[in-house]
Amino acid sequence: MGTWHVGPFDNDTAWDLSDTLDEASPDARPGIVRDALTRVIDTTGDLDADISEEAVAAAALVAAQCPGGEPIDPDYGPKRPLADLTPLRATALRALGRVVTEPSELLELWDEPADGPWRATITRLQRTLNPQAPT
Repeated sequence: MGTWHVGPFDNDTAWDLSDTLDEASPDARPGIVRDALTRVIDTTGDLDADISEEAVAAAALVAAQCPGGEPIDPDYGPKRPLADLTPLRATALRALGRVVTEPSELLELWDEPADGPWRATITRLQRTLNPQAPT
């Protein structure tokens, strides 16, 4: 696993997702994001780090389009524009919840306190995605 920082696109798996999105037709891109999120949600038992990293990146793409969302770094994220992903907010929120629920390999790899830098990244995404959360 190539990971160099705590951001949603700071790993090889997220870069692969970006490449997949850039190579896909504009109509296919929202489905790719949705599939990355639902793979995590539908996983029972051990959750593999690679699909979790994909889901975190996909959730970041959704969050970037929400009010208060952080823009995706153009050097790491997809280069081509994405259609409106905000209808996937609830799905992205559920996916992030699953990523930080055991058994999750990514959670184990980022063995840190709840206020550690990786968890802070996930928490920021969750707050942005939650339409009920105060800003």
